Amino acid sequence: MFPVLNTERLHLREIRESDAEALFQCLSKDEVTRFYGQDSLENVGQAKEIVASFAKNYLEKRAIRWGIERKDTRELIGTIGYHAHSPKYRRAEIGYEISPAHWRKGYASEAIKEIIAYGFNVLNLTRIGAVVFLENQPSSDLLVKLGFIKEGILRSYMYQNGIPHDTYVYSLLK
Repeated sequence: MFPVLNTERLHLREIRESDAEALFQCLSKDEVTRFYGQDSLENVGQAKEIVASFAKNYLEKRAIRWGIERKDTRELIGTIGYHAHSPKYRRAEIGYEISPAHWRKGYASEAIKEIIAYGFNVLNLTRIGAVVFLENQPSSDLLVKLGFIKEGILRSYMYQNGIPHDTYVYSLLK
């Protein structure tokens, strides 16, 4: 059974195929994907493939990705979750994106805090990592605000539009 999480303003839930249009609207925007390590989506079919990959990764216990839904409007405004999950080593990496219309309203912070608690208390993680493009200052600032420590730079670690980019690596320990 997929875990559902709730915060004051958000409902974190399983992403369904019916969310493909909302996911496409978010991930087709260059300002969202420029630090995502993935090219912008060109059609809803690609969003459906992403939804299917989220479900497959969850069933295989390799990752978990929640849809971020506003409680007041029932609108899907982004996704958040863990990937590179290693139960043996009790670690995972966090990833998230929010549609630009909902930036700087505290939604990402609210969702991250909730899944950090889930990661430490339910998944029994010891380490939560995050990889952020050097140019993505808002995400770096958010992670530091939430207690993550910058550990260093991973050179040519992520590709965006065929170009390698350096990233910061952050961690939060239990």
